[in-house]
Amino acid sequence: MSGPVRLAPFFLCSFVWNFALGMTYLLVPLYARSLGMPGVEIGILLSAPVLVQIVFSLAGGAWTDVVGGKNMTMASCFLCFVAGLVFMISGGFVMMMVAQVLMVMSRAMFWPASWALASQLPGIASVQMGRFNGANHGGQIAGTAAAGVIIAWFGYIAGFGVMAACGLLAMYMNHAYRFKENLSGARKNSMFAKYRQLLAHRQIYFSVMCAIISALPMSLSFSFYPILLVEQGFSSDATGSLISLRGLGAVISGVLAGYVVRNAKSLAIPVIAGLIVGLSVMLVAAVAQPFLIAAFLFIVGAGSALMTLHFQMLISYISTIETRGSAMALGGLGWSISHILTPMLVGAVADWIDIRVAFYVSGAVGIACALVLIPMYRWAFKNDVPDSVAA
Repeated sequence: MSGPVRLAPFFLCSFVWNFALGMTYLLVPLYARSLGMPGVEIGILLSAPVLVQIVFSLAGGAWTDVVGGKNMTMASCFLCFVAGLVFMISGGFVMMMVAQVLMVMSRAMFWPASWALASQLPGIASVQMGRFNGANHGGQIAGTAAAGVIIAWFGYIAGFGVMAACGLLAMYMNHAYRFKENLSGARKNSMFAKYRQLLAHRQIYFSVMCAIISALPMSLSFSFYPILLVEQGFSSDATGSLISLRGLGAVISGVLAGYVVRNAKSLAIPVIAGLIVGLSVMLVAAVAQPFLIAAFLFIVGAGSALMTLHFQMLISYISTIETRGSAMALGGLGWSISHILTPMLVGAVADWIDIRVAFYVSGAVGIACALVLIPMYRWAFKNDVPDSVAA
């Protein structure tokens, strides 16, 4: 069996799981808005469960090194299925919070496990990781766009039903995938010992900051991008199509970047990508023309994907196969931090002032974080001479 065919179920599993994730970007905030929840309450609904994600992500990363990424991904897909079912029967804040916690647990398991698996694929690491990120973002594109159409024609309950079905389909794809993981030595050290070892690397902290910036567009996509566009007068299906352009930019950028991002110790790539992300977030809220909104959403997705690939490569550079799951979980803390703080910040500023001002503030924070990477890089790589600072 040829390599691409043998790897197809792995990429398809990622695509389908991300299809379900992409659906939640529209379904959850717009359903909460339709129930009359205020901005702060929506922000809490979307960000508070991420506290659970931090715990499960760290535990899931360590368990990935022991039981394998394939098993952890299977558990993640099952939780996605259950979350969809709970969303279907929810009619208020409490049940939506329960469903959101389940989906957050699914995310916490999926990312470190699938990242660890992708880093072990045969072939050029950056190219394979770029393809993997392309499958992820492609699924999110399709899921977000489909959710908009399903909401417009069939309603929210039908959308959550499709999400649950995707969880089952992803479980099947994960079962069909055959991959011999390298788990040798995974049991030699405790979870805490491995994390202490990894935290001794200053580059981990640099990776976390990169992850915070790369997650900013995603944090906005599953929270307040849909509300911003709906309040600007776009229908739910048009909103889904526009937000899916973020994923399209991420797919194209991620796949192409896989052929050029070979140096994990670059400074220019994360700084430029961070500035693109922060500026684009601000510009999406500053314009009203659909063409310009689409263009800036595409650009923010491209910048985010470039940053994501960079920090994934950096984590692979500073970790071993035996600690890869734990290292990816630590890097993924940046996503959790963004998913906690961004919806709460935007929701609070939107209630107190205006939703557009909230996006300006969020974008400015992204730009500030990108500039902080410059002195942080000098600290993180003080005892590690980079191959090329500007590559």
